[in-house]
Amino acid sequence: MKLISHRGNTQGKTKYENYPDYILDTLECFDCEIDVWYNGGWWLGHDNPQYEVDEDFLSVGGLWCHAKSIDTLYRLLGLGVHCFFHSSDDAVLTSRGFIWTYPEKKLTAMSICVLPQTGSLVGKRPKCAGICSDEIVKYR
Repeated sequence: MKLISHRGNTQGKTKYENYPDYILDTLECFDCEIDVWYNGGWWLGHDNPQYEVDEDFLSVGGLWCHAKSIDTLYRLLGLGVHCFFHSSDDAVLTSRGFIWTYPEKKLTAMSICVLPQTGSLVGKRPKCAGICSDEIVKYR
């Protein structure tokens, strides 16, 4: 099962979400979902571009790049990195064939269960390909 840190968080939300050094530290133990923007360069940040990074950073193994715009998705696909785009969809396909599944939506054997700690799956280990959580250490 893939264990994916949500924005670098491992034991709950922090102010360091999407901060490049925080992500790199987390990658020593877990994969990481990061929020990526292209705005004349590459940036990380959830609601807006905050931390500038380069293409080499985005190519680090274990990253799941959540494109924050269609243009960003297009450019990430050109880099060949693992990426996806969604806003309010129940599920979307990642560039490597996983089904990124919105919280509380139906899971399959190829699904990544997102934020199970926020709904009916609290304390449970769902049957799926992976879990993305702010508290990913609980699923180790």
